[in-house]
Amino acid sequence: MGGKPRARPEGPLLVVDVQRGFLNQFTEHLPERILELVRTRRFDPIYFTRFENPPGGPYRKFLDWHGCAKPPDTELAPELEKMAAPEQVFSKPGYAGLPDALAGVFRDAGIEQVTVVGIDTDMCVLKVVMDLFDLAIEPIVLVDCCASTAGLQAHLAALAILTRNIGAARLRDAGLTHGQLGAPTSAASAGRRRGG
Repeated sequence: MGGKPRARPEGPLLVVDVQRGFLNQFTEHLPERILELVRTRRFDPIYFTRFENPPGGPYRKFLDWHGCAKPPDTELAPELEKMAAPEQVFSKPGYAGLPDALAGVFRDAGIEQVTVVGIDTDMCVLKVVMDLFDLAIEPIVLVDCCASTAGLQAHLAALAILTRNIGAARLRDAGLTHGQLGAPTSAASAGRRRGG
């Protein structure tokens, strides 16, 4: 009876492609930041997408890129892996965007808004967000919980494109940057390099 009642969750959180194969100097801070976000208990349920680069796929065919084809690259970041039940993780090949099975989950549940975080802001996050928009599900992008493997410039370019295409009001800040616009400085992130 005592104590403050817990706030009602804001709805689903979708974590896009925060996996081992996409962790580099520009993104390695993101798993901890997303874990910090999850610990606020603002979102329920939480879903994850996982990028896979299958044989015969466009990345291999057109770009001759063979990364993220198998574990460990396709595994979620260790910080997030423990909280992701198999039924919460949806694989997708390439820029496929929102997996059909996950779109079905949202449709069946009558979801009207989804908060999105993840890697790469300029690629898969962008595509997933625009897919949600096309399905008339309002995407909310937490800009400080997204990053690009190509660095801050690619991240900011994607935010400019999203502002134009889904509206600036749908890009928000979770307040977790601790004064950093992009990835924390190497001194601040040195302790986070374990396990990846």
